[in-house]
Amino acid sequence: MSDQTWTIETICEALGNPALSQRFVGQINRAPAHELLTVFAKWQSIAASMTAAGDRGRALGSAEAATGKIPGEWVDMTERVQAEAAAARRRGAA
Repeated sequence: MSDQTWTIETICEALGNPALSQRFVGQINRAPAHELLTVFAKWQSIAASMTAAGDRGRALGSAEAATGKIPGEWVDMTERVQAEAAAARRRGAA
């Protein structure tokens, strides 16, 4: 979609979530005329980012299916996340 001309419809499709699409359309509908392009550009950027993330995810999934590994350098943060979760539980959060 990056080479495609963005429209309200293509942004809604790229957002991929009815609640997000509704929020976008609501902001477009309530924006004063002088702010329409700014609101549209903000949501176009969000939609383009989501589309790119989806493309990257599909590419990584294909690479993993073909090789059994996800390409790139990955750092195992399991212990750190578990320690932070334990600390949060001790403080009474979640």
